[in-house]
Amino acid sequence: MNSALFVTKRDGRQETIDLEKIHKVVDWAAEGLDNVSVSEVELKAHLQFFDGITTSEIHETLIKAAADLISEETPDYQYLAARLNIFHLRKKAYGQFEPPKLFDHVQKMVADNRYDSDLLKDYTAEEFAAMDAFLEHGRDMNFSYAAVKQLEGKYLVQNRVSGDIYESAQFLYVLIAACLFAQYDKERRLDFIKRFYDAVSSFKISLPTPIMAGVRTPTRQFSSCVLIEAGDSLDSINAASSAIVKYVSQRAGIGINGGRIRALGSPIRGGEAFHTGCIPFYKHFQTAVKSCSQGGVRGGAATLFYPLWHLEVESLLVLKNNRGVEENRVRHLDYGVQLNKLMYERLIKNQDITLFSPSDVPGLYDAFFADQVKFERLYVQYEQDPSIRKNTVKAVELFSTLMQERAGTGRIYIQNVDHCNTHSPFNPEVAPIRQSNLCLEIALPTKPLQDVNDEEGEIALCTLAAFNLGTLNNLDELEELSDLVVRALDSLLSYQDYPMIAAQKASLNRRTLGVGVINYAYYLAKNGVKYSDGSANGLTHRAFEAIQYYLLRASNKLAQEQGACEAFGETTYAQGILPIDTYKKDVDKFCEEPLVYDWEALRADIKKTGLRNSTLTALMPSETSSQISNATNGIEPPRGYISVKQSKDGILKQVVPEFDKLRRNYELLWQIPNNTGYLQLVGIMQKFVDQAISANTNYDPSRFEGNKVPMQVLLQDLLSAYKNGLKTLYYHNTRDGMSDPQAPEVEDDDCEGGACKI
Repeated sequence: MNSALFVTKRDGRQETIDLEKIHKVVDWAAEGLDNVSVSEVELKAHLQFFDGITTSEIHETLIKAAADLISEETPDYQYLAARLNIFHLRKKAYGQFEPPKLFDHVQKMVADNRYDSDLLKDYTAEEFAAMDAFLEHGRDMNFSYAAVKQLEGKYLVQNRVSGDIYESAQFLYVLIAACLFAQYDKERRLDFIKRFYDAVSSFKISLPTPIMAGVRTPTRQFSSCVLIEAGDSLDSINAASSAIVKYVSQRAGIGINGGRIRALGSPIRGGEAFHTGCIPFYKHFQTAVKSCSQGGVRGGAATLFYPLWHLEVESLLVLKNNRGVEENRVRHLDYGVQLNKLMYERLIKNQDITLFSPSDVPGLYDAFFADQVKFERLYVQYEQDPSIRKNTVKAVELFSTLMQERAGTGRIYIQNVDHCNTHSPFNPEVAPIRQSNLCLEIALPTKPLQDVNDEEGEIALCTLAAFNLGTLNNLDELEELSDLVVRALDSLLSYQDYPMIAAQKASLNRRTLGVGVINYAYYLAKNGVKYSDGSANGLTHRAFEAIQYYLLRASNKLAQEQGACEAFGETTYAQGILPIDTYKKDVDKFCEEPLVYDWEALRADIKKTGLRNSTLTALMPSETSSQISNATNGIEPPRGYISVKQSKDGILKQVVPEFDKLRRNYELLWQIPNNTGYLQLVGIMQKFVDQAISANTNYDPSRFEGNKVPMQVLLQDLLSAYKNGLKTLYYHNTRDGMSDPQAPEVEDDDCEGGACKI
C-alpha cells in the first residue's frame, strides 16, 4: 500500500516514497544498539504515512515511532530516536547531514546577526580551523532522545516563530568555549577552548540554560539567578519592581526580599496616613514578575522572602492557599519563610512567638541576619516593652500553619537565616545574607535600591554550572575540571552585559559563582550505596570535600594570575575562615569521615593571595541539564527507572544511566522510607558548600495511619534539617498514591522561571 504513496520534497516536487532510503536511515541509527528492532520502528511509522506527506513529516514520524518504544525492557530506543532526531535537525540546519566548516558557519551566522560579531574580531580563520580540527561531531550520537528534544526546544540557535534551526550541538559547545576564553592570550586560549569543549561535550561539566542558549549570540545576559531586595519606602519598592521587570525579560529567575515592608496599620509620615501592609505590595511584585514572558516560552517566576516574626505573618503564610478570595491571596509567587534558632527554641520549649512590624522595632530586622546574639537581646527587650505594637502566637500553632501550607502547596520554602550567615563566605557584619533566590540555593548579600539608578544598592547575581558526578572515575579529575569551570564562569562575568548598575557593581566586585552537581543518584548506584541507610555518608563526604577544595584551589590560582575580587575583604575567607570551620557539628554524629586534603596549606594561600571569587558552590535543581547529559537530576533520587517528563515538546522518556547493569542499586524516591538519611546526606554536603542547597522533603501519605502525614513528622524533619545545618529547604513533594513505586511517573518540566535551574 505504501508504495503508491507520494512524498512532497522541500522544493514542492512529488515523488514516490522511497522505503529503501527510509530503511537505510533507520538502520544507520540502530547501529550498535541492543534490543531495538528496525522493522518495528518502520512498521509503526508506515502506518502513519499519508499521500503527500513531506520529507520532514516522515522524519518526525520515524522519531516518534522510536521514542514511543522506549521502555525498561528496551532502553536503547532512546538513542535510536535521538540519532534519527539529530539526522533531522542537521538536515534542517544545513540541508545535509554533514556540518559545514566552522569558520564558514560562523561567518554566515554573524552576517545573519545570529552570532556575536566579536567572534570574527577575536579569532582568525586559522584559529577556527584549529577548533574545527578537534571538534567531534560524532559526539552528537551520545545524546539520549530527551536530550535532543531539550536541545531543539531550548538551546540551539533558532527562529522560534518559524521553527528554523541554525546549528548543531558541537558548534554550540565549541563557540561557548571560544566566547569565554577570547580574552586569554593567544598562546594559551586554544588549549583552554579544547579542554573546556571536551569537558562540556562529553558531559563532565554541565552548563545552565542561559549559557547554553545565549553565549555566542548577540544577547549577553547569562546569570541564572537574580536576588532583589526591597526597602520600606515607595521609591525602593518601585525600584525593586522595575528591576524585576528588567531581569524577568532577560529570562532570569527572581528572588525578592519583601520582609522589610511594614505591617498593615503602621503609621506613615507620623500618622498622616495608614499603611496598607504587605499584601498590596506583594501583589505589585507579582504583577511585575508576570509582566514579561521568558523568551516567549512562559511567564516569569519569583520566590518572595519574609521573616516568621512579621506582624502580618498569619496572613502571609496563606497567600498561596487555594481558599480565600483574590483580595487576600497572592498565588502566583512562591514564598520563603525565614527562621532562626530563637524561633525553633520557642517551638521546642512550647513557648510563644511575638510578632512585630519591622518598622516598630529599630535594629531588629538587620540583627536577624547580621548578629544572632543582638537579635535575641533586642527581641526579648521589645517583647517586654508595652509601648510597642505586637501580637503573640503559640509557636506550635504558627509552625503548624507554616508546615500545613508547605504541605498543601508544596511551594512554601524555608530559609534558616542564621545558618546562611554563620556558615557563610561573607562577613555578616558588613555583607549579611538577607534572602535566597527562586530555587533556594543562592545565599548572597543584597541591599535595597533607593531608586532605579542607585549605585549603593546591591542586586546579587549568581552564575551556575555543575559537575557530572557520574562521569568521574576518581575525584582527582575534579582538579582540572575545577580549573576549567572557574576560569570559564569568571570570564563570563566580564563578558556579559548588565541591565542595572547595582547588579554590575555587585557582580564585578564579588564575582560569585555557584558550581553544583548532577547525576548524584547514579553516583550512589554506581558505588553500591543508598540514600536511606547511611551507607552513602562517607562517599558523599569525600566527594564534596574534593569539590570545594579543588574549586577554592582553582579560584586562588586565578587570583594569583588576575587578582582577587575587589570585595574579597568582605568574605570570611579573607579572615582565614573556611567552610570546614563553621559547619554544624551535629554532622559529626552521623559522619566521622576525616578530611583528606591539605586545608591548612590552602588556608595559608588564600590568606596570602585571596580568591578570585567570593563564592564557589551552590547545589541547584537541574531538570534540563540533567536531561542533556542523560543524568539523574541534581542530588535527587529518581522517581522511577524511567522518568516521563511532560514538556512543551510532549512526553519525554529518559532511562536512568546503566539501568540494565545497576537496576538493583538504584533507590527510587518512593522506596525511601523517610527523609532522615537524605537530610543527613544534605547536611554532609552543606558542610562544604559555601552557598545553599535546593533540598526537597518527600512524603508518601500511604505510609501513615489514615493516609495523612502527622504534623509531628513534618516538624521533626524541619528540626532535623536545622540540626544538620541546612540553610534552605525547597519543594515539599507528596506522593499522590496513584503510581507503583517502580513505574514511570510523569514529572512536569515546566520549571517555572527555569533559568535558575541549570
